[in-house]
Amino acid sequence: MRIGFGWDSHEFKAGVPLRIGGVSLPHDKGLSGHSDGDVLLHALTDALLGAVAAGDIGGYFPPSDPKWKGADSVIFVKEALKQVRRAGYIVANVDSTLILAEPKIGPHSSNIQERVAELLGITPGQVGIKAKTPEGLNLDNAAIAHVAVLLVVTEKEKKSRKPPIKKPRKKK
Repeated sequence: MRIGFGWDSHEFKAGVPLRIGGVSLPHDKGLSGHSDGDVLLHALTDALLGAVAAGDIGGYFPPSDPKWKGADSVIFVKEALKQVRRAGYIVANVDSTLILAEPKIGPHSSNIQERVAELLGITPGQVGIKAKTPEGLNLDNAAIAHVAVLLVVTEKEKKSRKPPIKKPRKKK
């Protein structure tokens, strides 16, 4: 198995739609970023890529490339999943924590959970979505996401992998 961790943050900005976890949320501000600013999907992308040592989101989708301006972050997750599958793994589970003052995530967490599960091809019971407020951190104008993923070897890959070679013990 492999474990990956991703982290991302974006500042709130007026006039931008708010998307978290691939879900549009009602709010007077959205998250600024070169793409759609989806902080959760960006952290998820990095966690997936990191778990298989395939680099990070910026290596695949550089913010300097105008092609990705306003892009749907679902594209990023799909590319990261390709790298995970290419390496012979599937997602076992995801755990995430969002840190933001508003909007409240609780009323939207099941929709976000279902959308992330759909993107990864797993069940909602394999996706943890939690939210915390940034009390005392002076981060009321930002959203932060932490994501951990656990990957396991696919059945096909298990069958094709050779067992480790046992080295004979040296006699003393």
